[in-house]
Amino acid sequence: MNAKELCTRLRASGPPLFECSPAPRDGIRVRTPFMYPDGGMIDVFVLQRGNRVEVTDFGEALGWLRMQSARGRFSPKQRRLIGDVCLTLGVELFKGQLVRRADEVELSDAVLRVAQAALRVADLWFTMRTRSVESTADEVADWLDERRIKFQRSVRYSGRSGRNWTVDFQTHVPDGTALIFVLATGSRAAARRITEHVVAGLFDLNHLQATQPGLAFVSLFDDTEDVWEEEDFRLVQDLSTIARWSRPDEFEAILRAA
Repeated sequence: MNAKELCTRLRASGPPLFECSPAPRDGIRVRTPFMYPDGGMIDVFVLQRGNRVEVTDFGEALGWLRMQSARGRFSPKQRRLIGDVCLTLGVELFKGQLVRRADEVELSDAVLRVAQAALRVADLWFTMRTRSVESTADEVADWLDERRIKFQRSVRYSGRSGRNWTVDFQTHVPDGTALIFVLATGSRAAARRITEHVVAGLFDLNHLQATQPGLAFVSLFDDTEDVWEEEDFRLVQDLSTIARWSRPDEFEAILRAA
């Protein structure tokens, strides 16, 4: 089948989740409804292989995840988790690519499996940052208790894109509510990627302010580590109020004014 026929087959074989177009060299590029943690869209590619199709991400998911590591390589735990993702979804890991080979009638299912595998592989990034964020988040939780500010941790909201986001804290004071993203890392290499992830979340969730009067977004930087650049603060300042963990009195004033 040519590119037009592949697109027609894809549209006919499942719900209208995908947008497809001819790929630069061969086959078609499929834009999925899924996103990488930094807000980039997940694309997969469909190639004709005789009477069968091959769906691949051309190595984009593992390439994206590798770039999030300061070392530029995967830990043994991450390699095991990547293998588990592939096994669960019936996807092959071939020369750094996520691949699913299938009959033409299974095209839609194969595209969905590879896209989901790319999403779950990319989400392994959170294993790289969880320890640093959890340590700071525990300190923030203790501090909120001391200041008698009511809060919830790890609150999930659905963005305009349909993606679910986990907000580190939701606080409640008489005058309003604040959703707090904690930005914490000990690595300069990871700092910008964390900022870009928070920017994507803030942008995707800003529709909540239209339905919840008095809702404020706060980006809390753990500036006890000298890893942040001025650009990190500029990226979030139009979408949220910036707070610094080294200035708890200012942070409290922001929350009580929310």
